[in-house]
Amino acid sequence: MGASSDPARPAALPFSYPPAPPSQWPLHVLFLAVCLLAGVHWLVPVTEVQKHNFLHHLSFIPVVIAGALFGWRSAGLLSLFAIAVHSPHLWKTWQRLPVPAMDNLVEMSIFGIAGVITGFLSERERGQRHKLERTKHELERVYGELRQNVERLTQAERLSAVGQLAAGLAHEIRNPLASIAGAAGILQRGHAPVEDQHDCLEIIDKESQRLNKLLSSFLDFARPRTPRFQRTDVHAVLDSVAVLASHTAGAGGVEFRRVIPGDLPDIECDPEQLKQVLLNLFINAVQASPRGGTIEVRAALLRDRVRITVRDQGSGIPPELRSRIFDPFYTTKESGNGLGLAVAAKIVEQHGGLLVAEGGPGSGAILRLDLPLDRTRPL
Repeated sequence: MGASSDPARPAALPFSYPPAPPSQWPLHVLFLAVCLLAGVHWLVPVTEVQKHNFLHHLSFIPVVIAGALFGWRSAGLLSLFAIAVHSPHLWKTWQRLPVPAMDNLVEMSIFGIAGVITGFLSERERGQRHKLERTKHELERVYGELRQNVERLTQAERLSAVGQLAAGLAHEIRNPLASIAGAAGILQRGHAPVEDQHDCLEIIDKESQRLNKLLSSFLDFARPRTPRFQRTDVHAVLDSVAVLASHTAGAGGVEFRRVIPGDLPDIECDPEQLKQVLLNLFINAVQASPRGGTIEVRAALLRDRVRITVRDQGSGIPPELRSRIFDPFYTTKESGNGLGLAVAAKIVEQHGGLLVAEGGPGSGAILRLDLPLDRTRPL
């Protein structure tokens, strides 16, 4: 039976702290070098003071290397060993030239102290480096766990969204199906007058069209087609959509007021999808506006985007509902399926833009659409 791993337990780190000491053979080489230098000292005549000074300075190198590689203890030990193996030569020099001998002894002591300091600093640096490595691996482990948690949350959010879509779709389908089932039941019994049979057929036809429209809107949200980007005149698109929406606005006694500069630059977008988004925004504003109200449509060029603002004179949007109006099947109107703004938000997201709702209760709703001038740099 295999050993089970606990995902919450920290992963084993690829090193131990404090770090394992390095191989000892370089230290043996350094001791041997000190012995060789002591031997050369013994062979060189005592009167060759400059040569002895040079050899003493060479003795400093093994001590510093020992400190850097093996720490201050090894440097101190090698320094004492160097003084010991050089002591016969120092004694011989002392008998004939006591001043140079004293200088050499002091220099060797200073070199030993320098090696110990080097070793101390080297050990401290290695300790800090390994602490940083340990922290790095710990951060990598925590980052991996966070990424897994984010993936789980994303999957849970996806499943929750699917559940909400299914519940909303089931709710929207239930009423048309009930009407169709009732009309079909009347026709099936065969006792209804001709006028009632005609009404039942009209109900079935009307509700079937309603279901078809609902499913088409749902597919537009669930599987939006890939945008066909091309250079598009925003001013022309706004004009054409305003003409389409003006028929609905005129029937409701609502007036459109457009403030659109003539020098708006072209942007890369799918013109048909942009028309769909704007038509959804305009129709939503018309439905929210009171009879005789005015809908203001503004367009402006900002630093890296074109901003289109649609403002109505309706009851506005409470702050707690602003984040929900783009959810599928969410609507405060008696008619409609609540997919219009959800589809619009999905299309805007595909274009790298932003769609935001503003405006508090009593001040009218403001829907702000931002589209990037450069689609390779989404907002």
